[in-house]
Order: sequence, then C-alpha cells, then structure tokens
Amino acid sequence: MENKPPYPLQSVDNALRLLQLLRDHGVLRVSEAAEELGTARSTAHRLLAMLVYRGFAIQDDRRGYVPGPALSAPSLLGGPRRQLLRRALLPHMDALCDRVNETVNFMIRVGVQTRFLATVEAHQVLHVGDRQGTILPAHLSSGGQVLLAELSESQLAELYLADGSAESRATTPDAREDVRMPATEFQRFLKALRATRERGYALNIEATEAGICAIGAGVTDGSGSLVGALSIAVPASRFAPDRIAPLVMELRRTAERARPDIDLHLM
Repeated sequence: MENKPPYPLQSVDNALRLLQLLRDHGVLRVSEAAEELGTARSTAHRLLAMLVYRGFAIQDDRRGYVPGPALSAPSLLGGPRRQLLRRALLPHMDALCDRVNETVNFMIRVGVQTRFLATVEAHQVLHVGDRQGTILPAHLSSGGQVLLAELSESQLAELYLADGSAESRATTPDAREDVRMPATEFQRFLKALRATRERGYALNIEATEAGICAIGAGVTDGSGSLVGALSIAVPASRFAPDRIAPLVMELRRTAERARPDIDLHLM
C-alpha cells in the first residue's frame, strides 16, 4: 500500500476519488459525491463539471454522472510521432488563431473517435475553450468527418454499418454510445462523406455541444498522406454562413504552410 504524500493536494485527491467512484458505481449524483468527499454540494458540482469538461464523465438524462469516454479510451500508439506533429503545427495554429481570432484545434482519428491533440485558444472574451485531450465521436466532429471521408466504403462499413447481430454491434470505447447504423442511414452517411471529400472541409453545427460550431479540414504531409485535421471552433452566436468560405481558406492556407515543417519534424 502506498503511503499518503506528505503534501497532499486536496482538490486533486477529491477529483481522483470521484474517478474511482464513477469507475466502481457507474452512476454518481452531486449529493452522493458531496457526501462521499465530505464537501459542499457546490464543490462536488465544480469537480464533476471539470471531469465532464475533460471527458472523464458525462451527464445522463436523469442528471446523474456516468463514466465518460476518456475513462475507457485506449492508449494512443506512436506517441513520439504525435508530439512531433504537435510541435510542427503549433506555430501555424498560433498564427491561424491570430488571423481569425477563434480557437484552433488539431486532432487525429482513432477508430470511431476524434482525439484532440492540441488547442490554441482565441483571445476574445467569448470563445471556445481548450479542448486538448477531448474525445468526440468522429462522425459528428468536423475534423473527424474529414478524416473519415478518406476511408474506403468497406472500411466505413466495418466501423459503422449494422448487420443486425448483437455480437457485431461495434461501439465506441464509451460502451454506452452505439455508433452502428442501419443500411439506409449508412447510405446517407456515405453520401455526406462524399460531399465532404469533394469540398475538402466539414462542418459541425452544434452536433457535439450546444452553442459551438466548427469547420474542419485535413492536414497532409509532403507525400499527400493525411496526418490529422485542423478545426476552427466558433461560438454559435458568431457563426454566420458568410464566414465559412474565409475560414476554409484560412484552414487550407495554414495546412499548406505547415506541410514543410511537418516533413521536417517527421524526417
């Protein structure tokens, strides 16, 4: 058994205890969390809100908290490559953020998930916050759609097409969210991805979070291989149709400028 550290951080300890409770009990209410921690309900609520923000918890329909996708997500392979990509892209993400004054994200796809590897936050008072470490369904996020659009129909069918048997129903690492689609829905999904591939960008209009819209476009290396996606996240109150074309142009310009640095870092 490990001894308690000589200088414990109570807030960190409380957050870790909540993770254990979510893992062991499956559902947790604010009142139960406060009782277990011996804190005020407001303190427990703030801690749970941070776990939701980072994807370690989500709220169900009854306002209880259940384990989020980050608790069961598999480890990322190719860690050094991911770090090199971040290092290559961050200066370009900073420049893009300065030009559009909106939050910029870099993400990759892992199965049916989108993983956010880096964020540069906008300087405006009202802006989309840091999403680094966030996990979202790939078929809903803008960057995820762009990355899915590069897959073949057979690869997409393996991920998303339901065949009716319980054994074959694939789910995200968050087992509560089934991503399999019936055939008619899958065909509509394929049509939408073909349109995404043709225009070279994808939109997320409040599909993953109320009040937030995003535009995503792919990032390639010098050989043309897709290495991830960049997105610009915008509060819905500032997202107007006439902003789409200028933001897409900025995304493409950024991806083009970043390509030599990507090749340099991945050599």
